[in-house]
Amino acid sequence: MPVGQYNLFLPPCKMVHGWYSVTVVPESEIPSDQYALGFAGFKLKETSKLGPRPEKPIEIYEFESCPFCRKVREIVAVLDLDVLYYPCPRNGPNFRPKVSQMGGKQQFPYMVDPNTGVSMYESDDIIKYLVGKYGDGNVPLLLSLGLLTTLTEGFAMIGRMGKGSSYTPSKLPPKPLEIWAYEASPFCKVVREVLVELELPHILHSCARGSPKRQILYQKVGHFQVPYLEDPNTGVQMFESAEIVDYLRATYAL
Repeated sequence: MPVGQYNLFLPPCKMVHGWYSVTVVPESEIPSDQYALGFAGFKLKETSKLGPRPEKPIEIYEFESCPFCRKVREIVAVLDLDVLYYPCPRNGPNFRPKVSQMGGKQQFPYMVDPNTGVSMYESDDIIKYLVGKYGDGNVPLLLSLGLLTTLTEGFAMIGRMGKGSSYTPSKLPPKPLEIWAYEASPFCKVVREVLVELELPHILHSCARGSPKRQILYQKVGHFQVPYLEDPNTGVQMFESAEIVDYLRATYAL
């Protein structure tokens, strides 16, 4: 029988870029106002299994080129969390000292959950806390291998080693910027590197595969594409990683 008469179902997968399932359906089954990837007359209908949602964004102090920080960014993508990131590049004058004041040492990542009052260091402890509070309690296999996971994260960043780690003098915005992105995207990564180097606080709306926030962005701007930047300080809204990088440097670098 023709394939188009059936939904081809792929079972749920728990991966580093999300917990989701995919159903391949005829293009006609997806309303025009609903986001879905398409190919050859078919579309991928993605759904997610999400845990409890935090009322306020989780706050994480970290920097881009740290493998321990990357582990935490990956669980943020898996859990589809919105996070307020406070970048802590080397020689950054604002948030590195703040971490020492709050937690007693300058170590990264450092997490603060304003919903519960919990704060902690250590990437593995942060991951366990987040999956226990906002997931199903199970750490994805690829993030549970201890030293092997850390080495893997380091290897994944070799091509961009050093980017997003050192401070570039900048002026702090009155309000955090907002970025729609997800960890696995190379286009999102180059924007994140500059956000960190300029020490710009930003709320990341995580929208990995299967995230319902893909539909939210689709409805908001008419299509889904990341990275997407919203700067509440200037009213600027824009796509395209290269253009966003140019904007950030022109607006905030000193």
